[in-house]
Amino acid sequence: MQLKPPYLMFLGDAADQLAAKTAQGVVDWRPDICLAQLRLPGCNADLGLPDMTLEDAAARGAKTLILGVANRGGKISAEWAGVLVRAMELGFDIASGLHNKLADVAGVLEAATTHSRQLFDVRHPTQSFAVASGSRRPGKRILPVGTDCSVGKMYTALALTKEMQGRGMKASFRATGQTGIFIAGEGVSVDAVVADFISGATEFLCPANEVDHWDVVEGQGSLFHASFAGVSLGLIHGAQPDALVLCHEPTRTHMRGLPDFPIPDLGLCIEANLNAARLTNPAVTCIGVAVNTKSLSEAEAGAVLEKIEAELGLPTVDPVRTGVARLVDALP
Repeated sequence: MQLKPPYLMFLGDAADQLAAKTAQGVVDWRPDICLAQLRLPGCNADLGLPDMTLEDAAARGAKTLILGVANRGGKISAEWAGVLVRAMELGFDIASGLHNKLADVAGVLEAATTHSRQLFDVRHPTQSFAVASGSRRPGKRILPVGTDCSVGKMYTALALTKEMQGRGMKASFRATGQTGIFIAGEGVSVDAVVADFISGATEFLCPANEVDHWDVVEGQGSLFHASFAGVSLGLIHGAQPDALVLCHEPTRTHMRGLPDFPIPDLGLCIEANLNAARLTNPAVTCIGVAVNTKSLSEAEAGAVLEKIEAELGLPTVDPVRTGVARLVDALP
């Protein structure tokens, strides 16, 4: 999938700011390609972008309308559908991060055909993939892995990419989820790939490259999460990472959505991920830990980072509070 910037961010009638977390992630990391936001009456989310109509945004050069918000009831309403159809009449492509496919919404596919516009359901890959070969390929790769889901793997990958590019290193962010695809403009949502082909899709996403080029692969799930470990393992094998970064959220007492599963010991988690990664890259190492301390005070965050670093003997950072320079310094 390749999306055309700049974007008009569609928030619809989002109930609250959390409903717009996907759109917010895009704005946080790629404000340069986010032109404006479009909100319907009753919308309680705000990305801090200028409010524009479809007509105004089209006149200012917006190319893609991004549905980066969770919708009420799980379906795209007739009101939303009317906005999408009008957008295509004005020349917009449509990209959605929802589980619902755009082509299944009444009138949308017909409008796309009539106006020669593209529909991007970024959760749903549009091509098939080969099974993974497992063969070593040139180029280097970093993969953030997690003690749990939603602990900051995407933000860590983006922060690493930014730091590396700022140093003049050859580095590319490889998106594996819908928010990452919106940010990068391309990628593969691996959690929607048939299980046998997840590793192959990851090999496709980060193919052979120059020997000094780093692909920073967006991590997904956790090997310790009973619901999503399969996606994590396929991603690990396909990425053939040279370096892992463990991502962690220190205030949780159990896996997200699974109260009977405690958060794993960090050392055990690192070793499990290294053991899994050694199947396709025996030389893999863990270069450090990225901790999401958003829920902690400055003093509490500092204490947690110091404690983890002392216990594991690895550079430990918060990508937002401290940056990731120490992780890049530790690359093999």
